[in-house]
Amino acid sequence: MKSHLKVHYFQHIAGEGFGSCYEFLKEQNAEITATEFFALPTDQPLDLEALPRVEDVDLLIIMGGTMSVNDEANFPWLKIEKRWLRRYLALGKPAIGLCLGGQLIANALGGAVSRNPEQELGWTTIRKVTNVSKECFILPEEFKVMQWHSETFEIPRGAVLLAENDVCRNQMYQIGTNVLGFQFHPEITPEVLDMFLENDDEVAIFSGHHVQQPTELRKSAKSKFIQGNQILNQAIAYVLRKTAY
Repeated sequence: MKSHLKVHYFQHIAGEGFGSCYEFLKEQNAEITATEFFALPTDQPLDLEALPRVEDVDLLIIMGGTMSVNDEANFPWLKIEKRWLRRYLALGKPAIGLCLGGQLIANALGGAVSRNPEQELGWTTIRKVTNVSKECFILPEEFKVMQWHSETFEIPRGAVLLAENDVCRNQMYQIGTNVLGFQFHPEITPEVLDMFLENDDEVAIFSGHHVQQPTELRKSAKSKFIQGNQILNQAIAYVLRKTAY
């Protein structure tokens, strides 16, 4: 990785921060900046020029959020965020999308985002898709990660499905060698999980066979977070290496 890597992240929830990848990126001498969409007024249009110049970003990381990518009426900045994403991705620059972030990339490129038949909240097992090109990002055969979503993305045209499970088929995809979109939360840390669980209103909208209770999740061993964090670090290294950053 080159020195002074310019990393920008799109943040949709106050206090969410950068999750596990912050320390990894600081070790790479990254300069980290953010656009805090949650702090923007929802009653005023957002100018595209208010976002960073795409040429000034070496790596984009798009975080999760409680809103839907389809909720442009209540969050009008979503339209501008998607426009900026299309401009950025058209240059072949590296990007990582996490949960809502993965949905935003897919949607910006024409993939539908819709309600998944079942909600997922908690630790679930993900499977690597078989018969994927050796050039694609390499995943373990099976791994456990944190889920927190009601919706699912359609794999955008030209993308490759990398991971799945029985509850939500589209768990991770790759576009070219510069974009990786996740439905799950590899960045989750014990601190971030505690912050998520403090939002009683958000937790209350989840129910079903694949939803773990907050009391159970608060007891999660620290070792449970390691594999997802490692996968995210490897994903960042992959998109940067493949795009010569």
